[in-house]
Amino acid sequence: MARTAQDRKLQILHSIVKSYIETGEPVASRSISKERLDHLSPASIRNVMADLSDEGYLDQPHTSAGRVPTAKAFESYVHSLTARRPSFTDMQRLRADLSQAPTIESFVERSSQLLMNMTRSVGIAAAIPVTEQTLDHLELVLLDPNRILMVVVTRNRMMRNRVVFVRQSVSREELQSICNYINHEFQGWTLRSMRIELHRRLEQERARYDEILGKLTLLYAEGLLDLGFSAEVHLEGASNLIGIDLDLTRDRMRELFVALEEKQRMLEILERFLEVPAGELGLQFGLGQVHPSMSGLALIGLKVMLPGGMSAKMAVLGPMRMNYERVISAVQQVGEAAETSGRS
Repeated sequence: MARTAQDRKLQILHSIVKSYIETGEPVASRSISKERLDHLSPASIRNVMADLSDEGYLDQPHTSAGRVPTAKAFESYVHSLTARRPSFTDMQRLRADLSQAPTIESFVERSSQLLMNMTRSVGIAAAIPVTEQTLDHLELVLLDPNRILMVVVTRNRMMRNRVVFVRQSVSREELQSICNYINHEFQGWTLRSMRIELHRRLEQERARYDEILGKLTLLYAEGLLDLGFSAEVHLEGASNLIGIDLDLTRDRMRELFVALEEKQRMLEILERFLEVPAGELGLQFGLGQVHPSMSGLALIGLKVMLPGGMSAKMAVLGPMRMNYERVISAVQQVGEAAETSGRS
């Protein structure tokens, strides 16, 4: 009997959340009573709503108004949903789309675009190194005698490039010799192991005269082979928040867009609220603790593991009154496609 009462309470709660998502208005007991097939009276539903309020699931903005769901209520509602399974054709299309991304940067960008297009909300994707990266090849391009463009590509297609300024001029031939040496000796090594071994070799060779190793020693000291890799994060669709009732002043809306442009902040949000086992859905309702302008937003996402020592976090950021069935399905589909898109 107690189980039946609890089930009924959850059914009423989820009906309230669903009604609020559809209308944006406080929900009255009479409207819930009309929807129910068991003809539960408005008075009985009011009693249940009072209990739900005491338990932190509902708020009452005004004494005579209906109730609005809290973040706790949204979480309960979302956990009750079952994501729609995609068709085989849909999954093949997603996998093919992501497989065409030549680098991890383009892979992250495409993932966020897919999430945005599928949900009409804000799509966020990030790739985060979780193990040592393995060198595929190094390219060195002479821009002028004292500036060198360094391009490092890893086995999982992650690419970094930066311009290094050196005090001692270097020729194209010398750079090519250095590049050939690194690629021949260290292809397939982890970047950390490569730096340790290269440092050892340069120290060992210092007593002997070798023009190329001597030049490499000088460039190494100036950070030429500083190969640190950081997380790659991309956000797509911030403009979708325009026109949505987030109860923000114009200044607060401007602050929201500034916050969304800060990639480090977006990465911190993903790290903080999606610290869940791979494949498990992460939920956060209300992001006011991150920034006051985000109090009316919800984050739905998950973590997936990619080949080559990378983890990816896929998420949708949108108003708490979003279409959760569609969002959950999109996040799970893009996440599954990312894991099985044949990247190597």
